[in-house]
Amino acid sequence: MDPAAPPPEPALSTGAVARRLGVSPTTLRSWERRYAIGPARREDGRHRRWTPGDIARLEEMCRLTARGVPPSEAARAALGAAPAARAGSRAAAVTPGGPGALPLGEVRPEARGLARAAVRLDAPVVAELLEAALADCGVVTAWEEVIAPTLHAVGRKWASAGERYVEVEHLLSWQVSAALHRVRPAPERPDTPPVLLACVPGELHSLPIEALAAALAERGVPVRMFGAALPAEALCDAVRRTGPRAVVLWSQSRATADRALVRSVAGIEWGLRGARGHSALLLAGPGWDGRYREPRTERLFGLRPGLALIEALAAGPAAGPEPGARPGTAAGRAAPAACGS
Repeated sequence: MDPAAPPPEPALSTGAVARRLGVSPTTLRSWERRYAIGPARREDGRHRRWTPGDIARLEEMCRLTARGVPPSEAARAALGAAPAARAGSRAAAVTPGGPGALPLGEVRPEARGLARAAVRLDAPVVAELLEAALADCGVVTAWEEVIAPTLHAVGRKWASAGERYVEVEHLLSWQVSAALHRVRPAPERPDTPPVLLACVPGELHSLPIEALAAALAERGVPVRMFGAALPAEALCDAVRRTGPRAVVLWSQSRATADRALVRSVAGIEWGLRGARGHSALLLAGPGWDGRYREPRTERLFGLRPGLALIEALAAGPAAGPEPGARPGTAAGRAAPAACGS
């Protein structure tokens, strides 16, 4: 081997490239067969290995097809750009560009692939990528590092592009919700009161609390999820009927963050006379920002720390902080709290 020769370019498998670009492996093989836009290298056994230059051509192919260019024309354009792609850096080969790209910043490759598939409105691939992320990473990591960054990027793109990209946000949100509902729950812990999760009346944005429900179920914590816009009377009845260890109320906007409802739920007691109990009341979502802290409540910020807090509460009264404890007390320091927006 010539010691002066440059090292070979790192190469990825078809599956890894598909996840990075947000397309299915079948699509990549179809493009190779139909338009000769395939990898420059193959290993023994005809295994495809895609170099950064190969990926750059696929990047261009994805960008053009997402803008409505027919695949045959997109392939010709991408192949014509091959010399420039080969000269580009590896970073350029995996960074989305063009006016239709989402403002993702520094994120995992899975998030970039998910964003590309969402912009193309490729629902089957979006579903496949979400399933893979949840299975490989677990709910918390998949939400924090793949799903939430992509959702936020779609929101920023929507805000900067007027009414464009609304369809991308709707498709991605629907697919995320469906994927979270398919997370396989662990067996519920026996003799453990449930955790009740609900959006406040009038609140229709439920994805973050759906992520919390999936993460708790994944850990075997009993969950009763009531979803969007639960009426106040139904919420209070559910608390009395289930005797939950904790109640999490989600509010996305200040217009739905109702202090009177909080006081009502915080005052509910349940159980037999002489041995009545009450639930920890946890307020989640940006709608509660700047609100006066009501007695016997805690504010929740972030999925991962909130999950730890709720698991501690579910383990028993002695394991969790007393809701409403002031910062600076032992209980207050133990409760930085829960569900991310």
